[in-house]
Amino acid sequence: MAIVTIDGVAKEYPIGTTYQEIAKEYQPQYENEILLVGVNGKLRELHKSVQFDCNLHFYTANDQPGIQTYHRSAIFLMMKAFYDVVGTDHIEKVTVDFSLGKGYYIEPHGDFELTEEVIKRVKVRMEEFVSKKIPIMKRSVNTDDAIELFHKHRMYDKERLFRYRRVSRVNIYSIGGFEDYYYGYMVQNTGYIKYFDLELFDDGFMLMLPQKESPKEVPVFDSANKRKLYQVLKESVKWGERLNVSHVGALNERIAEGNINELILIQEALQEKKIAEIAEKIGADRSKKFVMIAGPSSSGKTTFSHRLSVQLKAQGLIPHPIAADNYFVNRVNSPKNPDGSYNFEVLESLDVEQFNKDMTALLAGETVEMPRYQFKTGEREYRGDYLKLGKDDILVIEGIHCLNDKLSYSLPKESKFRVYVSALTQLNIDEHNRIPTTDCRLIRRMVRDARTRGASAQDTIRMWPTVRHGEESYIFPFQESADVMFNSATVYELAVLKQFAEPLLFGIPRESPEYMEAKRLLKFLDYFLGVNSEFIPRNSIIREFIGGSCFRV
Repeated sequence: MAIVTIDGVAKEYPIGTTYQEIAKEYQPQYENEILLVGVNGKLRELHKSVQFDCNLHFYTANDQPGIQTYHRSAIFLMMKAFYDVVGTDHIEKVTVDFSLGKGYYIEPHGDFELTEEVIKRVKVRMEEFVSKKIPIMKRSVNTDDAIELFHKHRMYDKERLFRYRRVSRVNIYSIGGFEDYYYGYMVQNTGYIKYFDLELFDDGFMLMLPQKESPKEVPVFDSANKRKLYQVLKESVKWGERLNVSHVGALNERIAEGNINELILIQEALQEKKIAEIAEKIGADRSKKFVMIAGPSSSGKTTFSHRLSVQLKAQGLIPHPIAADNYFVNRVNSPKNPDGSYNFEVLESLDVEQFNKDMTALLAGETVEMPRYQFKTGEREYRGDYLKLGKDDILVIEGIHCLNDKLSYSLPKESKFRVYVSALTQLNIDEHNRIPTTDCRLIRRMVRDARTRGASAQDTIRMWPTVRHGEESYIFPFQESADVMFNSATVYELAVLKQFAEPLLFGIPRESPEYMEAKRLLKFLDYFLGVNSEFIPRNSIIREFIGGSCFRV
C-alpha cells in the first residue's frame, strides 16, 4: 500500500493503482475533466501508476499544463484524421505553422486539393474518434530506431531533429496505428478531445481550440481582424524556407557544419532590409512626428527603435528614441495585483498625464527635460536631458501601450505612425511541434532580467502570467491598428540564449512552484545545439537580452 496525499488529505491505495483510477474518484470535485497529474511536483500522464507514497495534484484544461496537453492531443488527433481522409500516399507533409488568434494555422502539402469538403470530412473523422474513445498509446524506442521510423513515415524534419538528440530513447505516440512524436504529454484517449473546429483559410486551414479561461468553448476564428498579423507570420515562414531553416533539426545541422555565422549575417540582413523599408515609408510623410512602437514584453522594441532611428537618419530625419517606460510612476505608487505584487503591465503604471504634457510641449516647439526611470531603485529621475524638436526632428517612442490612443490622447492622430513589434518565431521543433512565441519571449526576458534588473529566473517565471494577462488586455487588441508590423525573432536566437538561460533555470529550487515550468523549458532548450554569442552583431536585437549592444538598451 502507498499513502497518497491530495489537497492535504492522505489516503491509502494499492501499489499499481493508476492515476486515472484515482482521478475518476476525485473528478466530481472538478468542473473540467482531469487531464494530467503532478506527482511530487513532476507531471505524469494518467496511465502511470502509484509506486510509492506521494503527493498528487490534478490538472484540467483550466491549468496551463492541462491546456497544453489538450492542444497537443488535439493536433495529434487532427493529424490522424487528416491522413485517414486524404490518404498517406497523397500527402507530402502537414505542417503546424503557427498560432493565429485562438487557433493554429495548418498547411498541408501533397497531390490533393484542399477543399471545404475535405475539411468537413476530417472534422467528421475526428468526431468519430472522439466518440470511440480510442486509446492514445505510448511506447519508448531507441533513438536510432526512431530516426529510421520517421524516415519511413516521411517525417523528415523529425528525422533531422533526432540526429542531434543526446537522449538514448524516444517516446512515440500512436492512435489506431498512426505514429508520431510530440514534445510533451498526451491525454489518455481520444474521448477527452471534445471541443474543436476546423475552418478553411488561405492555403491551409485553422484548427480552433478552447483556451484555459473557457475550456469548453471553441472560439470563432475572426480572419478579418487577423489579416496583418497573418501576413507577417506567413512572411516569417517564407523567411525560414528561404534560409532553409524552418525546423530545429535544420538549424542544428547548420551549427554542426560550422555555417552558423553566415546564417546569422543573412538573418540580420533580412531584418535590416525590413527596418529600412519602414523608415522609407515614414520618411515619405513629413507630417509624422511620433513613431509609436508597441508590442508584447521582450519583443526587442528598444533595439528596434534605435535601429529604426539609424535608418530614419538615412532618410534625412533627426530621430530621438524615447522609452515610454521612463514615464513609470515611482514604484511605491504603482498599481498592485490582488496578491500585493506590483503590476507594471497596466496603463495606470505610467504617468499618462506627464507623458502627454511633455509630448504636447515638444510638438509645440518647447524645450522639455526628459525623465529616466531607474528599475533598480524604482524611481523616475531627471538628469538634465533636455530635448527640443525642429522641423526634421521625429520622436521614436516605444512601449507596450504605444498603440493605445489613451496613452497619447492629446496628440493629433495624423502626427502618429504606428509600428507593432513582436518576436514571431519562424522556427518550429518539427512538422507537428511548433515553438510558442511566448516561450521565446519568456526566455529572452529571463536572460535580460537577470542581467539588468537583478531578477532571478524564478521571479520572471512567477510574474509571467501577469505579464501575459496584461498583453491580452492591453497590447493584442490594438495590434491590427498598426501601420506596419515587424517580426523581431531571429531563427538562430534560441541556440544563443540557451547558454545564458540554462544556468538560470537550473538555479530554481526543485521544491518551488516554478520548478515544473523550469524543467519544461530546460527540456525544450535541450533540442538546440549551442552557439557562441561572439558571432552576434553588436546592433542585433538579441544583444538587448544577452548584453554587448552598441545601443543604450
